[in-house]
Amino acid sequence: MSLTATQARALAWLVLAVAAWWLLGLLSPVLLPFVVAGVMAYALHPVVERLAARRVPAWLGAGLAIAVLMLLLLAVALMVVPVVTRQLPLLREQIPSLLEQFNAWLLPWLQRWGANVQIDVTLVRDLLRRLISGHEGQLVDGVLSSLRIGGSAVLAVLGNLVLMPIVAYYLLLDWNGLVGRLQALVPPRWQGRTQRFLGEADGVLGQYLRGQLLVMGLLAVFYTVALALVGLDLALPVGVFTGLAVFVPYLGFGLGLVLGLLAALLQFQTLSGVLLVGAVYAVGQVVESFFLTPRLVGERIGLHPIAVIFALMAFGHVLGFVGVLIALPASAVLLVAVRRLQALYLSSPLYTHAAPVRDGEG
Repeated sequence: MSLTATQARALAWLVLAVAAWWLLGLLSPVLLPFVVAGVMAYALHPVVERLAARRVPAWLGAGLAIAVLMLLLLAVALMVVPVVTRQLPLLREQIPSLLEQFNAWLLPWLQRWGANVQIDVTLVRDLLRRLISGHEGQLVDGVLSSLRIGGSAVLAVLGNLVLMPIVAYYLLLDWNGLVGRLQALVPPRWQGRTQRFLGEADGVLGQYLRGQLLVMGLLAVFYTVALALVGLDLALPVGVFTGLAVFVPYLGFGLGLVLGLLAALLQFQTLSGVLLVGAVYAVGQVVESFFLTPRLVGERIGLHPIAVIFALMAFGHVLGFVGVLIALPASAVLLVAVRRLQALYLSSPLYTHAAPVRDGEG
């Protein structure tokens, strides 16, 4: 059976799509630094263009943009890492006494109902001593061994941290040329429509980035001020980290919550102090989920809050951490495609053609 020209073209595009998907799956273990570098280059490209308009050489503008971003990330790391390393030893000393206080409060209340249940503080103390007192190296080695990556994991992480800014720098240097070469691969008869589609997608992505940066800044201020008002000494590093970490949805908030509760537990040593910090994070999550992200990010790119949640779950399921990272930007691009498909459907005979009315109907 011979294929028509249209069927042959459709089959060729299908084969290319399957091959591209197979290649992405094959290379997925090494894609993370390049995906992150591409996101960095895309986000910093407007900054480099503005510097170029002020007669700053491209190599210098790209270097300055990358350097400022890396310094900001380093500053956040230097605020958070010492907090964590200082709190872990304190955790081993404070948690048993807190559990004893909890037992003293809970046991009389339970005995009124005929229950005699309490936490085994000695068991918890021994567990913490094994985990946080001299056995951290064995614990890490066990985890790495179970993942079958051994000591090369540290080298891989360090290599990626060095590789990402280097790749982003070279992408920034050749951004316009790279975009031009990719556009040249599009068949001439499709270039007009493709250019309009990419222009619309670029506008949506720009709105997403501006909205996300605004959300991060507002949440960093909120958590810092709110945690300071409840008396947390580490309000600045914990609040700034939580606000900036929401760029990775849910995971960033979860890390900030754990860090905040840990700091509250070690400082206040009372249930009320921990609950106050937990309340701050509960309010922050409600504000971020139901007001800031839907209005400043979702509405800007036209995504319903339910669509945002579905996109995070779907992309995370398919691509793992990389999928969570690119879920909303990729959804913004898909939204442009869906809008165009919807317009085609609404103008097609399938939608506009009315079925003939039979005798006796109506």
